[in-house]
Amino acid sequence: MKRDDNTGFAMGGNKGRKLEYTIADALAKGATAVVTSGGIQSNHVRQTAAAAAKAGLACHAILTPALAQYPRAHLESGNALLDMIFGAQVHVAANEADAELLVLQVANDLRGAGGRPHVVPPGASDGVGSLGYVQCAWELRDQCQSLGIDPAAVFVSTGSGGTHGGLLAGARLDGWDVPIIGISVSEPAEIKRSRVRSAMTMIGERLGCHIPFNEADIIIDDTHTGAGYAHPTESANRWVKKLARSDGILLDPIYTGKGFSGMADIIGGGSIAGDVVFIHTGGTPALFADPQLLVTIATDAPCLKIL
Repeated sequence: MKRDDNTGFAMGGNKGRKLEYTIADALAKGATAVVTSGGIQSNHVRQTAAAAAKAGLACHAILTPALAQYPRAHLESGNALLDMIFGAQVHVAANEADAELLVLQVANDLRGAGGRPHVVPPGASDGVGSLGYVQCAWELRDQCQSLGIDPAAVFVSTGSGGTHGGLLAGARLDGWDVPIIGISVSEPAEIKRSRVRSAMTMIGERLGCHIPFNEADIIIDDTHTGAGYAHPTESANRWVKKLARSDGILLDPIYTGKGFSGMADIIGGGSIAGDVVFIHTGGTPALFADPQLLVTIATDAPCLKIL
């Protein structure tokens, strides 16, 4: 397991690698603020708010409810609470289309007030942020070689596509043909393939080079999405509990729980043999925003009685 949940910055997670490039780009362009968007419990927004604070930039976060109704705890805990602790100015949009318009409006308002906003796309999944996972692929290959591991596959939870696209671009640029298998957390496989393909195209443009890959290299399993983004599945929750109790490792119900569950099913189906690597992309704060997950996990815990 590649423990990107343990990067340490703002409770860890994959966005730390992306923001190293994204915030540097914003500062190089003379930005005074960053504007970004995501779900109410967005890991990306949480780490962006923290990175902006560290860099001395204002942060405006446009958040979109992914569910029709949320329990109160979901709106005031986990990543949503951390956004405010890190000093982000939060704006709430009704849906994703409204969020896109609100990002533009907030950026224009900041310009009108004399500011210099830098717009960061959801997940920082563009040609700049995704470079963090190009570098991660090179780092991972070096680590595997030093440990004498030749992985049969690398698994990752695929959301906005930048982490997956960066890993695949980095591997292929380094001449490493290991399969990068994405477990979709929210959308059909073809949509995820398009997101990954787009990220790789932007990476190539940013680096000014051709990335050697075939369409067959973009591997997506979409059998673990459940009802979609922000909707945990029984199998994801089961793996959250199982890995916590067997190894003391925390997955989250929205991303890594689904990703690990998908990997387990693929390995269990016998299509992959040998060592594999799971990229743990973080997301721990989401555990504290899902009361139903607590009920699911705690019902058989001897130390807690649900009344």
